[in-house]
Amino acid sequence: MSFKDQILEGIPEQLPEQKPYDTEINHAPKRKAILSDQEEKLALKNALRYFDKKHHATLLPEFKNELDTYGRIYMYRLRPDYKMYARPIDEYPAKSKQAAGIMLMIQNNLDYAVAQHPHELITYGGNGGVFSNWAQYRLTMKYLAEMNDEQTLVMYSGHPMGLFPSHKEAPRVVVTNGMMIPNYSKPDDWEKYNALGVTQYGQMTAGSYMYIGPQGIVHGTAITVLNGFRKIGKSPKGNLFVTSGLGGMSGAQPKAGNIAGCITVCAEVNSKITKVRLDQGWIDEKITDLDELVSRVEHAKEKNETVSIAYLGNVVDVWEKFDEANVHIDLGSDQTSLHNPWAGGYYPVGLTFDEANDMMASDPVKFKEKVQEALRRHASAINKHTAKGTYFFDYGNAFLLEASRAGADVLSDGSELGREFKYPSYVQDIMGPMCFDYGFGPFRWVCASGKPEDLEKTDKIACDVLNKIMQNSPMEIQQQMADNIQWIEGAQKNKLVVGSQARILYADAEGRVKIAEAFNEAIKKGEIDEVILGRDHHDVSGTDSPYRETSNIYDGSRFTADMAIHNVIGDSFRGATWVSIHNGGGVGWGEVINGGFGMVLDGTNEASRRLKQMLFWDVNNGISRRSWARNEGAIFAIKRAMEAEPNLKVTLPNPVDDSLLEKI
Repeated sequence: MSFKDQILEGIPEQLPEQKPYDTEINHAPKRKAILSDQEEKLALKNALRYFDKKHHATLLPEFKNELDTYGRIYMYRLRPDYKMYARPIDEYPAKSKQAAGIMLMIQNNLDYAVAQHPHELITYGGNGGVFSNWAQYRLTMKYLAEMNDEQTLVMYSGHPMGLFPSHKEAPRVVVTNGMMIPNYSKPDDWEKYNALGVTQYGQMTAGSYMYIGPQGIVHGTAITVLNGFRKIGKSPKGNLFVTSGLGGMSGAQPKAGNIAGCITVCAEVNSKITKVRLDQGWIDEKITDLDELVSRVEHAKEKNETVSIAYLGNVVDVWEKFDEANVHIDLGSDQTSLHNPWAGGYYPVGLTFDEANDMMASDPVKFKEKVQEALRRHASAINKHTAKGTYFFDYGNAFLLEASRAGADVLSDGSELGREFKYPSYVQDIMGPMCFDYGFGPFRWVCASGKPEDLEKTDKIACDVLNKIMQNSPMEIQQQMADNIQWIEGAQKNKLVVGSQARILYADAEGRVKIAEAFNEAIKKGEIDEVILGRDHHDVSGTDSPYRETSNIYDGSRFTADMAIHNVIGDSFRGATWVSIHNGGGVGWGEVINGGFGMVLDGTNEASRRLKQMLFWDVNNGISRRSWARNEGAIFAIKRAMEAEPNLKVTLPNPVDDSLLEKI
């Protein structure tokens, strides 16, 4: 069967042959057994309902074996035979160009070069799923191929609920992931209900089909590292940044370190993902011996090198060894998947990778103890380095939160609201006040043709737009503009593309609208083919996350989630092609609500109208919330936005004299 025929087939009438388990692929760890006997039967019934009754007797023992062996029912038999990658948009069998764009993005999320565990439909973060099983994938792709521009596909935590009548201005797809009743949003609740097949963890851009590989976080990390060095008054050249994690998101760190110009040491316990990053050129060198690592870093410091080094082993050993050898660390952080600490997101020191994977499934109680013991050692080693002058920041992966829950020494002695920990979140001291408050965030686009030359043209268009805007930009955002122009000018040189022909840069509302409009005009003129717009949820207004995106909001509202909900509702009626809302992306299940969108630009006047009204809202919703929290940069930004748009009228906070409060 051709690719198009397989898409249109959906769930096949005749079952395909069983597929052997591919040991060369990076697979998800076995999930712990959490279901009762009765719940296991329910999970099997839930899986079988995708298939005609005539197949149930054949599939039942197979699905039971998957549940027993892996802790989940993935339906490996249904995995397609065709290669998984983002094809040019015209190769998809679709009645709707917008639907074809979504099909392209789904396949990009599952590309072997992009996805962390492609056979388990997990894009990044250890558990960030596009779907829960292959039947969901097949059925979703069939619906997208069949839908017209007066239908909307409803996605229910990976499950395609179906096509519903709507209208051309409505989103083509509405996505929800993990939207639990609040009292059922603990880590074990995810394990249970995901095993039952009734919900999933969509991370941020996995379950919303907007992941573009590690490039998506390289830019933010490069800005963070650059400004981390600015904060301590040092040049990156010849100075050391130590961190850990080379998975989907965290794989960006060594590349960002190279762009910033420092020495980067990034520890990783998984040999397969380390090899992938080495083969992709995202790390320069791999070292497996701690003494050799010390010697190599000292040499790099002496020669003022820019180099990224992967240490194949546990990061706790690195922090402790560098303390013992008196290797000075200038910047320190961590980007292991601590939102998922008990199921492969963080590996305890003292165990091999395989030993840890066995223990997390066979003895989860002991595994949790080992993880928490490692976190205490990790924090203790960091504290020794910071006493010597290291600047450490939490990189939004819940490191400080989970370390505090483990009893590690990370709480501040004189804590104040929003500053409970010894060390800041990178959003608190860098990204929040410098970028988010002014409306700068991760705007991204994908060239739907798949042509590298289209990406080159869009890079030039974006750079020209930014240079023009910068000529009249106020002083308050000149540094942000300069950093982004430098980034986009070097984007091709740094070979950031993994999977689709995609790009990311940080832009405010003005930049996003003008860049998007320039793209749409180029499409209209036939200079480039369609472009798919999106962003990371890690942005100005898409995410309510008290320990990351909204950690620099100090009016007590950082634990509320109104903004993310408003964001998605507002995007949906202002022209988004698809919208998504998730529980749990980035810092953990039950710890955050985040929303995203996708928009297909096709060169039409309708696309021009939609992009202007939607992108303006998508940014200024968040700026208004941040201004109400009395963030000075956001107050400046929302006043500027109101001057530019007469229909925007936002409630501004009145200042309060702190001396009045001291009298009560």
